[in-house]
Amino acid sequence: MKVIVPPATIGMLGGGQLGRYTLVAAKLMGYQTIVLDPDPGAPAGAVADEHLVAAFDDLAALQRLIEVCDVVTTEFENPPATTLDFLAASICVAPGAAAVRVAQDRIAEKRFLTDHGFPVGPHAALHVGAGGPDQLPHQLLDGEVVLKTARLGYDGKGQRRVKGLTELTSAWNELGRVPCVVEAMLELETEVSVIVGRSADGSTRTWPVAENTHTDGILDISVVPAAIAADVTDQATALACSIADRLDFVGVLAVELFLVGTGDNTHLLVNEIAPRPHNSGHWTLDASTTSQFEQQIRAICGIGLGETSMTSAGVAMVNLLGDLWPESGQPNWSAALAAPSSKLHLYGKDESRTGRKMGHLTVLADSSTEAAHRAQTLRSAL
Repeated sequence: MKVIVPPATIGMLGGGQLGRYTLVAAKLMGYQTIVLDPDPGAPAGAVADEHLVAAFDDLAALQRLIEVCDVVTTEFENPPATTLDFLAASICVAPGAAAVRVAQDRIAEKRFLTDHGFPVGPHAALHVGAGGPDQLPHQLLDGEVVLKTARLGYDGKGQRRVKGLTELTSAWNELGRVPCVVEAMLELETEVSVIVGRSADGSTRTWPVAENTHTDGILDISVVPAAIAADVTDQATALACSIADRLDFVGVLAVELFLVGTGDNTHLLVNEIAPRPHNSGHWTLDASTTSQFEQQIRAICGIGLGETSMTSAGVAMVNLLGDLWPESGQPNWSAALAAPSSKLHLYGKDESRTGRKMGHLTVLADSSTEAAHRAQTLRSAL
């Protein structure tokens, strides 16, 4: 892969907040930017030099990307595979289509992880060709499970928590009998994530491990550094780097992991992978030498990965969902803005909805515990 330097043009598939911050990083470094997203109000479109308001498989829009871009990347898992293949035939696409294909389908993702020996929890694929729910292993039918659509599910969407064959069958019917993964419910010690930047030459950089808490399937708070043992931190980081290597990944990859068991008898299981910057890495904007978004640009352009050390002893990030917004007006931002250790980020979305990520609040402190307490207190005051 050739080194791509400013003022080259970077294309972005997807216009959400992850794309917005990535393109801001690119602009600060001197690159030109163009985003493809069908939403005229897409957050990334507001900061790009050019916004192609078109479908992700629109031929004219794709030809425009080929014409002007030196590299194209993505900020979400689900660009059409045909789009990635079409672009890759003419220009550099990073991460590559093969890696994105794995991450955008939970069945393919589980197969990839198990085939390469990465630890995962008990699970099974469920689709029409597999014979139906009654053909699943008894281990899954006898206990509580999570039914997840193989594609397009995120932030708790496309998921059902059920127990027994009757509930599972009913939930699968509700989801339209689309291909799904059935995962056993696990007794979790905690959830963590590792974000790794990887260049085409195989060099990698990781950030300190984040400890995450979810509510209704949506990330609520990330705390860094995670309150886990040093050997577990090392194992989590090694797993993430190994997965990135196996995928021959180029860009920023997030690996979500479960720590299961109790006391000294704990071990890590890989939950999911995300082929892009990640919600649990937003803290890097304010408390790391290099943000995950700048690292995405550095990785896909082959210009060398940035230092990932923390610039604060502890940091916490809380999501700001549309639930916080009153029927008219805005939340009371004055409390958050007045706190000298807090950083408010709003994504520029026009419409607030229940469960929709509208922004986040980052708080720096002398410890991750203190940062978490302050962040939750400030959010409560909004």
